[in-house]
Amino acid sequence: MANPATREELVKYAKRQLGAPVLEVNVADEQVEDLMDDAIQIYQNRHMDGVELMYLKHRITQDFLDSIKASNIAGSPTSTGITTTTGTANITGIGNTTFDFVENQNFIQIPDAVIGIERVFKLDNRLISTNMFNINYQLMLNDVYFFSSMELMGYTLTKRYLEDLDHILHPEKQIRFNRRQSRLYLDVDYSSMQPNDWLIIRCYRVLDPNDYTKVYNDPFLKKYFTALMKKQWGQNLIKFAGVKLPGGVELNGRQIYEDALGEIDNLESKMANEYELPPLDLIG
Repeated sequence: MANPATREELVKYAKRQLGAPVLEVNVADEQVEDLMDDAIQIYQNRHMDGVELMYLKHRITQDFLDSIKASNIAGSPTSTGITTTTGTANITGIGNTTFDFVENQNFIQIPDAVIGIERVFKLDNRLISTNMFNINYQLMLNDVYFFSSMELMGYTLTKRYLEDLDHILHPEKQIRFNRRQSRLYLDVDYSSMQPNDWLIIRCYRVLDPNDYTKVYNDPFLKKYFTALMKKQWGQNLIKFAGVKLPGGVELNGRQIYEDALGEIDNLESKMANEYELPPLDLIG
């Protein structure tokens, strides 16, 4: 099937590209499964069509705030929400020195499918609050209501000036995220949070091929998986170098292997230049 929609169909497609059923592709089923997982992992990590930009919401609970408050109690390693680590280090000229430190567990657990977080939207923005004493409300009430009373350019510049002031007085929340931990750390004043406050997290999440079957029909993934299988085929045949089959045919596994390496290099170079998201887009 030229338009694979499952793992099995993609495997059959790749084998046909390598010559099956005319030729026997000497790759074990276990190797095929490993190669499929590797190809999908590269596709999800580096190809722009392998991820989706989305917004996650997280509700702040009272238990979370209580654990943060407990971790801030000085000299209380037994408090909820912190971990105490003790060790010994050898310092030149001093000898063995015992140390211990406390690590706050002030992180939010993030789903494994999230590979990068761009930002967390502000918990408070006084310039866009909804009460009548808000600056935006006053601008709309006193100036914009009469469209002829002011120029749009002046209104736009005033808005930008107010946004700059808001950015200085209430800067963006500093965050730390590592996908191998699946933890989002917020370097903020947690006393400003209240139970039932919501965090809006702008992030990138990988596409699961089982849910979005069009992934299996992606042109890059098909070529890349085929090249990986070709490489494995050649690697399997290298051990038979010099062995002649009936009729004088000799298997040239090294040539297949080297051809596959060249194809993989070209595909990865093309992906880096044309399909890969800029790395800074995924840094929080």
